[in-house]
Amino acid sequence: MMRLVSCLSRLGSAKRATVGICVLAFCASCVDVTTEPSAKSLHKTDALTVFFTGNELGELKPCGCSGGQLGGLSRRAAVFNRVPKHKRLIIDTGSLVKSQSEQDLIKFNIIIEAFSLLDYDLVNLSEKDIEIAQNLGLLSNPIVGFISPYDTPVRDALRRGEKIAEGSRSQYLLKGKYITISVLTFNVETSPIKQIREVFPREPGQQSVNILIINRCDDAIISSIAEMGTVDCIVCPAESDEPMVIGDANKKPLVLSVGRFGRYVCGLQITESAGDEDKLKLSFFAVPVEEDLEEEASLVQLYNDYQQLVKERNLLEKHPRFTLDGLEYAGSESCKACHEYEYGKWSRNAHAHAYATLERVGSQFDPECAICHVVGMNYESGFISEQKTGHLKNVGCENCHGPGSEHIKTGGIAGFAGPKSACIDCHTPEHSGDYAGNEGVFLEKIVHWREPKPLAPVK
Repeated sequence: MMRLVSCLSRLGSAKRATVGICVLAFCASCVDVTTEPSAKSLHKTDALTVFFTGNELGELKPCGCSGGQLGGLSRRAAVFNRVPKHKRLIIDTGSLVKSQSEQDLIKFNIIIEAFSLLDYDLVNLSEKDIEIAQNLGLLSNPIVGFISPYDTPVRDALRRGEKIAEGSRSQYLLKGKYITISVLTFNVETSPIKQIREVFPREPGQQSVNILIINRCDDAIISSIAEMGTVDCIVCPAESDEPMVIGDANKKPLVLSVGRFGRYVCGLQITESAGDEDKLKLSFFAVPVEEDLEEEASLVQLYNDYQQLVKERNLLEKHPRFTLDGLEYAGSESCKACHEYEYGKWSRNAHAHAYATLERVGSQFDPECAICHVVGMNYESGFISEQKTGHLKNVGCENCHGPGSEHIKTGGIAGFAGPKSACIDCHTPEHSGDYAGNEGVFLEKIVHWREPKPLAPVK
């Protein structure tokens, strides 16, 4: 098996289009599609596999607060390694982080480093991604192969980079035959869709699989592309956390999205069609990145490096905070004198030890994690750090009742005012997947109040 990589410019007259193209040589002019394969079938020796990930949106790993969560960069290798390197292509479709905050910029660097360790072949940069990559200086000496459909000044930097080009070529063999796989990213907002035909040439006598990554999907766009007959697979932006096939799974082109937050590894398995060796068959699959998948040691260390960077940048204390108009958080200990029964019950439930769960995994310096394990971090007088506001560690009385300064000052006469947290602020699908539908079970775990006595029978 031979796999050669070279950079070349192949757009010709289509250079006017805002496209980035990666041509990966393999050879088939007819393609069947299906959604048959399971994760186990990735071990097949007579197949080629194109893996897709995307829309990480800064989710390096699940938060770890409850079981059954999917995702984590460190577990992807366990999926990719089911296919030998010479028979796979790994592509990320973009949208690496949510914003340009200091923490997301750290994440962006970490994600690119992770892609390098995972041997990604191509990383498609969204418009936001490409701006961040430029600002971080990642385009001048890239460690992964970037492609992008956006016509910005950065394109000049892309063309200068050794591993970034408008076209690259790789050769694979499938049962003794070369197959041409072309991966194109296309900006449907600014370029005529008809130009797709120009950059997806079909050479007589060759077999090919043409994959298109686009920045917007609707019925009209998909129909226009389908009418050309040149595209075999369209990858659309994700609108759901789950991967999905859009439309008819057995009709060309196969239209899919890869989901969000890195919870699944998706892809295409390429095989010969049964009974017709001149046809290729594309089969879609989605593998959940589950907790029992083995973690790659180098990527575990990379996440530890991320935690150290977050600590060194002191992001916890930099977290933006809102004013409280004179109200202040006092901490749960201040409630004990008047509410001894309630305090005693609270001190034995999980909320009272929430901060320790962060310390066990080294995430106590991460503001994205700490905010759900402490009191009032979004507000002045709320949690800042263990050293400065240790009395506000854990999920305490004031999370649910609001800041207690006025209540304490007036000996309980003043009611509670100010912001209060709802359970669903932290028990989200991302952080607490078992909460929805089991609210009553969760509530029973934190009962710390006296139940009212039943009324006596009236005589």
